[in-house]
Amino acid sequence: MATAKTTSPRSTKSAKAEKPARKAASAGRTPSATQAKASHAKGARTRTLHQTESAVRQAETATRETAGVFGNYAERAVLIPVGAALTARDKVVSGVSDTISTYSTSTKAQAQMRRFERRGATARNRLEREVRKARVRVERDLRQRRREIEKTVSELEENGNDLANKVPELANRVQERVLSLV
Repeated sequence: MATAKTTSPRSTKSAKAEKPARKAASAGRTPSATQAKASHAKGARTRTLHQTESAVRQAETATRETAGVFGNYAERAVLIPVGAALTARDKVVSGVSDTISTYSTSTKAQAQMRRFERRGATARNRLEREVRKARVRVERDLRQRRREIEKTVSELEENGNDLANKVPELANRVQERVLSLV
């Protein structure tokens, strides 16, 4: 053990120098054909083994990823309806709470009744106003049409009287011409 500690750097270098020399000597030898075939077969088995292991790892990874995706979908399928139900419940609870707080005392209930009455009166007044406007519009249209019809009838009467007066005169003219031809 003491000799190992006292080794000089020179002896370490010489040991290292010998190892590459051995490798070079063995590298110079040519392997036999049987050794080459065995080496090639061993390499092929090793490659096949590595390819198989790689394929197995890829399949395991794909299986884990697929399971994760389906797990996520299943989780969402459960969480979405639960969330929707909780949101609906919260809205119902807040609506009921608002209603209870609005009508919790008689003064609050009476104030709400007055509000409803005012809103109803406003809606009634608006409807009455719209009905009056529609009635006025229809009456105006009827008056205009009546005036137009009366004007047309009076024009026809005037034209009819003129035509009635002109018929005997035209008949006399036609008779004169016929007599002049004979």
